Amino acid sequence: MLRLAHRGGERVRRGNYWNFGTGERITVVNHDVLPGDGAAIYYKVSPLAILAAGPLLGLAYAAFLPFIGIAAVLKFTMTKAAAGIVQTAARLSGFGWRPSEAYLSGKASKKVEDKKNDGGQETGHN
Repeated sequence: MLRLAHRGGERVRRGNYWNFGTGERITVVNHDVLPGDGAAIYYKVSPLAILAAGPLLGLAYAAFLPFIGIAAVLKFTMTKAAAGIVQTAARLSGFGWRPSEAYLSGKASKKVEDKKNDGGQETGHN
């Protein structure tokens, strides 16, 4: 049976094995073990297939590039618009409570109480 995907540490037959995640290419002359642990995936692909896939991938990239640009511009404008809407909604829904400001020192009210106790009149005592 033809298997294209092989894991690191697996014993394989001769051929070229490519790890597309890292770009690493391993050439196996006889039976050998692929480097890496089980998380590394190697694909057995001939070099001619890789060379043929290059222009096709470039064509796909060139064909979809305008759509990628449109999607990037749409994402940027939608993010800016959503941020503006959220900021406006937050500003409108706020009720002016500032929990970091706690006017508990009592300095302003102490002066008012002193004036009330004096009857609103100042004495000449020092």
